[in-house]
Amino acid sequence: MTATWTSARGVAVPDRVPARLRRQYVERGLVPGRDLYSLFREHMVAHPGRPAVIDPEGTLDYATLDRRARRIAAALEAAGVGVGDVVGVHLPAGWRALATDLALASISAVALPYPVGRGRQDSLTLLGRSRARAVVTTAEWNGVPLARTLADVRAELPHLRSVVAFGDAPDDCIPLDPWLAGGLECEPRESVVVDAETPARILVSSGSEDQPKMVAYSHNAMAGGRGNYVGALRFGADPLRCLVLVPLSSSYGSLGLVILVRLGGTLVLLDRFDPAAALRTVTEHRPSHLFAVPTMLRRIAEAPWVPGENLSSLRAVVSSAAPLPPETLRVALTRFGCPVVNIYGSTDGVNCHRTWAHPASDTRRAGRPDPSVAEIRVVGPNGRQVPPGEAGEIQARGPMTPRCYLGAPELDAAYRTPDGWVRTGDRGLLDDDGELWVLDRLRHTVIRGGYTISPAEVERHIGAHPAIAEVACVAVPDRDLSERLCACVARRQGAHPPTLSELQAFLEGERGLERRKLPEHLLTLDRLPLGPTGKVCRSTLARLAAARIGDPARTSSRTREAPR
Repeated sequence: MTATWTSARGVAVPDRVPARLRRQYVERGLVPGRDLYSLFREHMVAHPGRPAVIDPEGTLDYATLDRRARRIAAALEAAGVGVGDVVGVHLPAGWRALATDLALASISAVALPYPVGRGRQDSLTLLGRSRARAVVTTAEWNGVPLARTLADVRAELPHLRSVVAFGDAPDDCIPLDPWLAGGLECEPRESVVVDAETPARILVSSGSEDQPKMVAYSHNAMAGGRGNYVGALRFGADPLRCLVLVPLSSSYGSLGLVILVRLGGTLVLLDRFDPAAALRTVTEHRPSHLFAVPTMLRRIAEAPWVPGENLSSLRAVVSSAAPLPPETLRVALTRFGCPVVNIYGSTDGVNCHRTWAHPASDTRRAGRPDPSVAEIRVVGPNGRQVPPGEAGEIQARGPMTPRCYLGAPELDAAYRTPDGWVRTGDRGLLDDDGELWVLDRLRHTVIRGGYTISPAEVERHIGAHPAIAEVACVAVPDRDLSERLCACVARRQGAHPPTLSELQAFLEGERGLERRKLPEHLLTLDRLPLGPTGKVCRSTLARLAAARIGDPARTSSRTREAPR
C-alpha cells in the first residue's frame, strides 16, 4: 500500500517503498523514528559548547547554531511559511545554510536546497515544479545579487510568495538579519508535531536528464539510512570532525546536515574549493575526515607541498559522486597518508562503499552492501535476480531509499519498481563474497552509428596514461554517425600531453580497448571545468568540444584514424 503525503501547495509525494518495510525499519532500529530538528536538539543539550560549524566567518557551537535556527524559524513563520510548505534554499556552504535547514525541519516545512551557481532557468524549474512557498537566499555571493535575481523571477512563479534574505536585502525581500540580531527568543510553535516519515528535504540531482531531478527524502531516510552510512565511516569512537569540500546543497553534501543531527559531529567548511586552501585547513583545523569528489582529491594531492603542512589528523579521505580512477587513488593515498573510502551512490538512494588502503589497478569494486543503508541486488532483463558472478542491472532498496521523484511520476515509472526498488541503470555484479562490482554507468552513453559506447569505460583506460591528470569523455554531434566520442583531458604537471593518434595507440596497444571504442576527437585543457556541485561539468565540456571541433559534418585526419 502506498502512503501519499501532499504538500501545502498540492504536490503529491507518494512513498514508493511499501509501508510494512518502513515500519520494519523503525522496529529494527535502522531509522530513529524522529525528526531532524529534535535529533539535533538532543546533541545540543548534551554538548552545547561543542563546535558545530567552522567556516570562514569563525566557529559556532551547538547552542549558538540552535539559537540562530530558532530565530530563522520564527522569521519564516512570520512570513507565512508553515507545515508542509516547500522552501527553496539557495545559499553557499556555511552556518546560514545549516541553520536554515534546521529551522525548516523544526516547523515541519520541506527544504529544497540547490547549489549556488545554477542559473535562472534552474531556479524557475526547481521552484516552479515544487510549488515552493518561499526561497531563502543571501543578498549576494561573489558579487552576484542572488536576492535580487530570485525576486525578479517571482512574477513567473505564482506559488512563490516570499524571498527571504540574509544580508542587505532588497526592499521587496524579507530581511533575516534583524531577526538574528534582535532579542527575539522565539521557539517554533509547540503544536508542531513532525512525522518522521514525511518529507524533510528534496535532493537535487545534477544527472543526465534535460532538467534536474528532485528526490523527496523523509526525516527517517535522511537521519536513518544516510546517517547509518556516514556513521560507518567513523573509524573510531571520537566525534567526527569533517572537512566537507562539496556544496552542502548537493546530494553528496547533504551528509553535512546528517553529521550534525545524527552523529553530533563538527563541520569544517570553505566558501569555495581551492586545493591550497584545503591543505591549509587540514593543517589548521585538524579534521578527522575529508569529503570531496575525485577531481578535487586529485588536485589537492598534486598541489605543491608547503613547509609546515600537517595532514596527520586525517583518519580517512572520502570520495564520491563520480568513479574513482586508480591513479587518483594512488596519489591520494600517497599525499594524505590514510585510507581512501570510495562511495558508490546516487541521489536516488543507492549507496555502497569500499575502503582502499593500498593502490589498485581496478577500482570498480564497491564493497559489500549494508542492509542498514540499502540492500542491493542485481537483476537480469526479465527483472529477476541473477546468481553471483553474473552481470545485470544494479537495484537498491532500504532505509535510505527516498519516497519518490517530486512531481515526476514518469521518473518513478522509469526508475522505480512497483515494490520500491531503485533502478540505477548501472551494470554490475555481486561476486561470490557478496561484494558489489560496478562495471558500467549505463545512463551516460555515446551512440556512434548505432553502437553504444560507455564513456566511463573509456575514461578508466585514459586515466591510466602517465601524462593525463583528468579525463572526461563526451559526445559531439556528427551528421554521419549521429555522435562521436571526444576525450577531454588535462595533462599532469610537467608532462607533455599525447596527440590523438598517440592516445589511440596507447588505448588500443597497451590497454586493449576495442578499436570502435577509441575516442575520435581530443580536447586538451589546462583543467577540466567544474560545475556547482564540484564534479566535472560535462555539459560545459560538450559545448567546448563542439565549438572547437567545428562543423560536425567534417572529420579531421586524426578522426579518420579511428575505426568505423
